[in-house]
Amino acid sequence: MSTLRRILFIAALVIGAEMIFGLPFHVARFFRPTFLEVFGFSNTQLGDVFAVYGITAMLSYFPGGVLADYFSARRLITLALMATAAGGLYMATIPGAMQMAVLYGYFGITTIFLSWGAMIRATREWGGASEQGVAFGTLEAGRGLAAALVAGAAVLLLARLLPAEVVLITPAERLAGLRGVIYLYASVTFAVAVFAWLVIPDSDPGSLSKQSPFLGIAKVVTRPQIWAQAAIIVSAYCLYKSIDNYALYAQQVLGMDEVSAARLSAYGAYVRPVAALAAGFIADRLGIARSIAGSFALSLAVFAILSFATPDTVRATFIIANLFVSLFAVFALRGIYFALLEETRTPQPITGTAVGMVSFIGFTPDIFFGPVAGRILDANPGTAGHLNLFALLASIALAGVLIVFWLLYLQRKN
Repeated sequence: MSTLRRILFIAALVIGAEMIFGLPFHVARFFRPTFLEVFGFSNTQLGDVFAVYGITAMLSYFPGGVLADYFSARRLITLALMATAAGGLYMATIPGAMQMAVLYGYFGITTIFLSWGAMIRATREWGGASEQGVAFGTLEAGRGLAAALVAGAAVLLLARLLPAEVVLITPAERLAGLRGVIYLYASVTFAVAVFAWLVIPDSDPGSLSKQSPFLGIAKVVTRPQIWAQAAIIVSAYCLYKSIDNYALYAQQVLGMDEVSAARLSAYGAYVRPVAALAAGFIADRLGIARSIAGSFALSLAVFAILSFATPDTVRATFIIANLFVSLFAVFALRGIYFALLEETRTPQPITGTAVGMVSFIGFTPDIFFGPVAGRILDANPGTAGHLNLFALLASIALAGVLIVFWLLYLQRKN
């Protein structure tokens, strides 16, 4: 494969892997206060909507991983992007809570069953045996850059559609603003689908699995390293899901208006490419598991600080700095935890099945973290709720450190 084709290949994987989650997650993450106002949801209701996504996603990870071992990534990724973009058109109608729950269940199928295993398998193949940290770090870094650029454009669009005086915003203007953001994400997602179809090569038939899927499943479930990797992702993904509340934290605790809160959240996305690339290069030199342990330890320290810090006791700039450090640690974890597939010597022909198994367990926070976080925030509205949530995140980070030690023990044992 030529250098240009190789670059276009990874570019399509990077942009596609991020934009497929734009409609289900970015709109509610970067524009949380506006989103809640327009849809009329409480934090608990929104958490329950995300839980429906988590259930369908969980049910899709394993069969989707097996699917990725048998069908071309090009076809699966393109179909997934187009189907997700179509869902955005319905989201723009501002459906009620029940209808949104059904839509998010649909998103769970389009983003996970069709795309997730194919994307991870294709990235592992792109990186080869010696550059797994770089491959997955590049994937996460590029995803972060894509998220930041599109979020930045969406913030500008929202600011343009809303009046300069934020206190004068009418419900109709807020609705038009959010609807414009949704249409932007749907349009970009569809455009990326076309790009992916044009530049991702069809998989070599020889690289696709020909054995019985039951044999691959048996190999995966009997590997303790797979279970350890899944537990690592559970902890890391809980920390990542917490980012969804940063815009709300900025508004309720730091006193920002909804546009400024969205802007701060969008700026945080720029940390993602730096953190993921740095983690990828470090992991290829120091070891992936050890690099993950370091990222969990940094998360533990920062979330412990944020569980006590308030604008009444420390400067707001100190709090914002810690928020950005937490983003660095979380994005570093996301950048390299799938590179463990190579470090734990998972056989190449069962990559998709292994990804399905790891993801089936690892991304269960899609089911429970949103409802838990929503109830914590609603039980003690304002600053107290956010401090309690940060204390929970510190505990999860500590669990992550201990799980990595277990994985290192398993590697030494073998």
